[in-house]
Amino acid sequence: MDSALNRTSALEPHERIGGMPPESPLAMPEQDLERKPTRDYEPRLTSEVLSARVILVGATLSIGGYGVYQMLQVVMFASMTMLQGLMILFFAISLAWIAFAAGSVLAGTSKRRDRVPPAQSGGTADPGLTALVMPIYNEDPLRTTTALQAMAEALGTAAGGFEIVVLSDSTDADAWIRESIAVSRLRAAVAGILPVWYRRRWQNVARKSGNIEDFVKRWGGRYQFMIVLDADSLIEPDTLLALTRMMRADPALGILQTAPQLIGARTLFGRLQQFAARVYGPVITRGLAAWSGDSGNYWGHNAIIRVEAFAHSCGLPQLPGRKPFGGFVLSHDFVEAALIRRRGWKVRMATELGGSWEESPPTLIDLAIRDRRWAQGNLQHVKVIGARGLRFTSRVHLGIGIMSYLSSPLWLILLTIGFALALQSHLIRPEYFTQDFQLFPTWPRFDTELMMSLFWFSMVVLLVPKLLGFLRALVVAPIRRSAGGTIGLAASVMLEILLSALYAPILMLIQCRHVFEIFMGRDSGWKAQRREADGNSWADAWRFHKRHFLLSCATAVVVWFLSPPMLAWVSPALLGLFLSVPLSRISGSATAGRVMERVALLRTPEEKNPPPLVTRRRGLLATAVELPADGLWYLAHNREARWAHIHGNLPRPAEPRGVPNADALTAEQKLHDARSLEEALSWLTPPERVQVAGDARMLAQLALLPVAPRPAFEL
Repeated sequence: MDSALNRTSALEPHERIGGMPPESPLAMPEQDLERKPTRDYEPRLTSEVLSARVILVGATLSIGGYGVYQMLQVVMFASMTMLQGLMILFFAISLAWIAFAAGSVLAGTSKRRDRVPPAQSGGTADPGLTALVMPIYNEDPLRTTTALQAMAEALGTAAGGFEIVVLSDSTDADAWIRESIAVSRLRAAVAGILPVWYRRRWQNVARKSGNIEDFVKRWGGRYQFMIVLDADSLIEPDTLLALTRMMRADPALGILQTAPQLIGARTLFGRLQQFAARVYGPVITRGLAAWSGDSGNYWGHNAIIRVEAFAHSCGLPQLPGRKPFGGFVLSHDFVEAALIRRRGWKVRMATELGGSWEESPPTLIDLAIRDRRWAQGNLQHVKVIGARGLRFTSRVHLGIGIMSYLSSPLWLILLTIGFALALQSHLIRPEYFTQDFQLFPTWPRFDTELMMSLFWFSMVVLLVPKLLGFLRALVVAPIRRSAGGTIGLAASVMLEILLSALYAPILMLIQCRHVFEIFMGRDSGWKAQRREADGNSWADAWRFHKRHFLLSCATAVVVWFLSPPMLAWVSPALLGLFLSVPLSRISGSATAGRVMERVALLRTPEEKNPPPLVTRRRGLLATAVELPADGLWYLAHNREARWAHIHGNLPRPAEPRGVPNADALTAEQKLHDARSLEEALSWLTPPERVQVAGDARMLAQLALLPVAPRPAFEL
């Protein structure tokens, strides 16, 4: 390692400027979606990617074409009614969607293994710096800093080219103060291994994408690469080093995305997602990588990015129009992948590296809350998909994101049309003689047996990714053994399919509501994600799912009076909705999760034999000293913590002349008027608490206030 790198990687505390290194600006111009830019590299299509795309298109067209042809045989085309025509239209769209998913998995059979360059002895002349960037927003800082500490310790002597950068967008004063304390502890714990930087923004412009953009613009020139992490990310040191070697080996590589696996699930719903990702995920991501080639996708975390290429290509514009479709780009990752590819840089997926993990929402309600924000971000891509200069594959990725949420309303429309046709057949008497002087009647045509065959054909296509994932898991010894052998694995897959079938109609209606709210102009807002598994109460489950339960009851009653046999036909879809409240309640049950673990159901290799990095992180979290609940109270009583907080943060930006900050003025006046610390803290509003936490003078004034004497206990 050269002396310059050693010098920049080990700055003394007095060289830090408010918790960050000296600024090294990098221009990040806003991209014009209406103008095709010049390319830094010219794309090239390989024969491997071409063959994968042939498989994908061939499978999609053949499955979709066969299904539509058979559906046309169910009814008489010449006498097709409007409802039947609409049913065929929406059936064709829905079948094409699941056929595309099946074809994508089949395309993965053509993909060769990723080539990882070997480590070079002695290093290179100038390897450059790589930032481990973790954007956070009102998160539990113990969970984030213990993960970073575990990764730093695992890197050990190989950490010379890495630096940790925590980018906070927290808006809560107590969360901010806890972050400062946790980062100070992290800095001390990994001293001598790698530097730890921390920056909190005062203005949360453009949310996560704006957080990273601010970092790139001010400090991006310091780094060659950045590995973007989520607050729940963990990446093995071998994977971190392999990512940097792969980037250096290909100067045209702009983004390299890993395929993170889920870990740490304790609830039933978390274990369900974790098992599905471990068994089915590899065949899905392999297929996606096969046909994407150098036009892959970026998922916003657990990926390495070439900083200069990112700055040159990915300055996100504000989308025209009002929220929720206009404004700042929410699902920025898909758009950034499309824009950097537009400049010719490669975006690839490293599906076989392993050692990349994240956590899942612990309950069904938590998944729905997160999904609301994702739905708005993906539907917002309708204003990006037509941008000039995008590669066709990038448009496909954006389209997949849009369709992943529009598919639920399409399925609901298809079910509604089918229900309407069934009602029509029971309530409206057919007209056998449709023309004057007709000698022979025209019999209504609806082939029930063919319809049943088509239904089962659709189910098989839908289950293709799961079936191939199951077959792969049978030959991968760690997955098979962790699940209890062949029989245990088969039982877990059957349980996952059953539970997923019950949750599917609930998720369909949840997504339909999300789409409806978005088209009605309702913004999702920005809320911190809950990552701990403390479950939901019966009251919470009822409030969230009462409409699903009542809809299932009303539909069942109507169908029963019209045709009891029809109720048997629609009961699989209604059962999940009828049980939505208990299903949601048990989804967050850690007890149910432990039962599954004891009987070896829904178990993954990482759960049975946790990797050392995961074990170390859990140990650090279990022994970590709790952080204060009231941050301002703590700073008022702890001079060293107060000093570390002030000097570990960038100063508040100066207000424009003539436009003073109202919260700062009122907070200062309240501190002046208060006669005790308790009185001052009770007066301060949340925005005023933030102003006090960022002002050394007001913090000192807060610390001088006396503590009110406690009233004597009276008998």
